[in-house]
Amino acid sequence: MTMVLETATPVDSDELARAQIARRDRIMRWLIPALAVVASIGAWALYVWAYDIPHYQLPSPARVANQLLVDWQMLGVALWVTLKITAMALGVAVLGGVGLAILFNQSSTAERIFLPYAVILQVTPLIALAPLIFLYVEAPLARVLICAWIVAFFPILSNTTLGLKSTDHNLTDLFQIYRASRWQRLIHLQLPWALPYFLGGLRIAGGLSLVGAIVAEYVVGISGTSSGLAFRILEASYRLNVPRMFAAMILVAVVGVLIYAATSALSWALLHKWHESAIRRER
Repeated sequence: MTMVLETATPVDSDELARAQIARRDRIMRWLIPALAVVASIGAWALYVWAYDIPHYQLPSPARVANQLLVDWQMLGVALWVTLKITAMALGVAVLGGVGLAILFNQSSTAERIFLPYAVILQVTPLIALAPLIFLYVEAPLARVLICAWIVAFFPILSNTTLGLKSTDHNLTDLFQIYRASRWQRLIHLQLPWALPYFLGGLRIAGGLSLVGAIVAEYVVGISGTSSGLAFRILEASYRLNVPRMFAAMILVAVVGVLIYAATSALSWALLHKWHESAIRRER
């Protein structure tokens, strides 16, 4: 009987090495930030303990965690309100930003007419616009939503407009040679080309929609059972309940990180098979 010995080829060894490197990179991508957060919390707790700082000045992480558990029913409702406003503002910003970007791409006259107003909304501080919104809009939820939308709208508009204008002119000429209509060029060429730009704007707008919701709650806020996290932070500050302030702020930070992670994951899912910004290269 003849025995055949299988030996690993150089190609198999290279693939195994690349797989190990990729696995290590994935682990380190999550491990390093997690260790940094743990180290920061440890330093915070050590500082409070070493200098015996009273909780009304700087509460310890344990006290903040306990306050979060005690107030979770109230803070959970506030978190849901803030999430709802953030999601609605981002959704309206996406619809309005992409719609206007397409309009600007199809009509330079429309761009010259409406773009200055978009720029004015972007550069005018929200705290200056909020009193007017408060004056002319009666519904409290609508006030906050409009304020959050104003903050989140412009990055999507500007990025998508840039993407539509950045289409490869060689591909545009090819579509013209084949007598493609304006809408065929838009759907089959310009919109796919602008997708990475739009997703970049979406990552920015996701965080800004949360910032806009928080700032809007501060300025034109909603009180009572429909209040968000910003109102709870203000309420806690008036009562000098610093642990509750920290608990609410931590919830805001966690939501912001999750929004960025979700938009980044969406970007990777849509781009990793074909766009250079998401394709991993061997280093």
